[in-house]
Amino acid sequence: MQTTAAVESDDLLKLYSQRILALTTGLADCNRLAKADATVMKRSPLCGSTVTVDVVVRDGRIHEFGQDVKACALGQASAAVLGKNAVGRSLDELVAVQSALRAMLKEDGPPPEGRFDELEALLPAREYRNRHASIMLAYDATTEAVRNVTAGAKG
Repeated sequence: MQTTAAVESDDLLKLYSQRILALTTGLADCNRLAKADATVMKRSPLCGSTVTVDVVVRDGRIHEFGQDVKACALGQASAAVLGKNAVGRSLDELVAVQSALRAMLKEDGPPPEGRFDELEALLPAREYRNRHASIMLAYDATTEAVRNVTAGAKG
């Protein structure tokens, strides 16, 4: 019979799988931008994770992307997938991925597809609601940043 501590340890090992940890290495390639059209910082009050995103937007699409991520491995993995795929994305595409990721975590929806299919590695995090905000931070910050730029261009 396993103790409660052993079961919790097994759960954490599953949650922080080698696949998730491997994704976090992608953050090394995504630094802050010296000059951005918009910068947005988001913080999770529950765990204290923070993400600061910089974007340069041209013709309604991300032309340059940078970020600084101070989060758990789940937040880092999520942000790393975004960092690899943000350039070239429009606000509509970002909102679709953000919505799909949120639905995957909170409504048992399928993982995002296409360029963002690596987010499937975060499926075990469904059971850890206290980690959802950290996973969503980079997407929330990026959609807000792009929205700020495109709203300014329209106004």
